[in-house]
Amino acid sequence: MNVYDLFIKPYETYTSLQIILEAAGTFFGILSVFFSIKKNILVYPTGIISTVIYVYLLFNSGLLGDCMINVYYTVMSIYGWVLWGKHSEDHIHVEVSWASKKEWMFGILLFVISLLLVTVIYYYKPYIDHHFSMENTTLGLDHLDWANWLDVLTTSIFLVGMWFMAKQRIENWFFWIIGDIICIPMMIYKELGITSVQYLVFTIMAVIGYANWKKSFKKIQ
Repeated sequence: MNVYDLFIKPYETYTSLQIILEAAGTFFGILSVFFSIKKNILVYPTGIISTVIYVYLLFNSGLLGDCMINVYYTVMSIYGWVLWGKHSEDHIHVEVSWASKKEWMFGILLFVISLLLVTVIYYYKPYIDHHFSMENTTLGLDHLDWANWLDVLTTSIFLVGMWFMAKQRIENWFFWIIGDIICIPMMIYKELGITSVQYLVFTIMAVIGYANWKKSFKKIQ
């Protein structure tokens, strides 16, 4: 499979609006990660724009888990925006730290709950795809392919990462790095080439973000 088949051919059937929306979602997503690296509160308004766009795009692509996580991102972005504003002396930048054992336990709990919840949603996916009608619909998980199962996994990973970020915990970058790497082939498979490139950029930026946050924490010790 060549570059044309991966990144150009899938878009031949897309409308101009779909292409523009994906490009805009990618732009604001990258901008949001940039502000996150800088510990700048603008990570949240730019992130909200991106996540709202991707709620629409991912739902249409059948990635219900990632669609849900973007709804969650939107809600958590509002929560994080408020939280960062309260913990910032200049209302722009925040100080960061490592997570406590209690926060890690809560993060693990979030991960498990998310795995179960998204699996249940995929169980009912045939019902959702048939416009919430049980006519000629068979519930179950047999219809899931490898990308769907990866979607379940990445949804749970990103959920925990978003929570750690809202709490200004350095560990949030671990989850972004792992989830972003997994999403690259998944988005290519789902014919979202622009988005797959976005996740490649996200991976690189997440590594940089981890290094910067860790360095910043050492400076205030």
